[in-house]
Amino acid sequence: MLPVQCRMARAALGLKIAELAELAKMSTNTIVRFETGKELKQSTIDDLRVVLENAGVIFISENGDGPGIRLKKPAS
Repeated sequence: MLPVQCRMARAALGLKIAELAELAKMSTNTIVRFETGKELKQSTIDDLRVVLENAGVIFISENGDGPGIRLKKPAS
């Protein structure tokens, strides 16, 4: 997950930084640091990604058009 994907995912879910930090059990500073491109431990990024995926985000790898996200279809 790239910082831009984190920002996109948070926006798509309508989450503020503080709300994501609470869900991820991380400090708001950690989220801000990541989203502004500062280096974090890979395990922290992985934990953050899992939280966003569990909230309904699918991460799309760069495939020539750039990385992105999409929302999962709601369960019927």
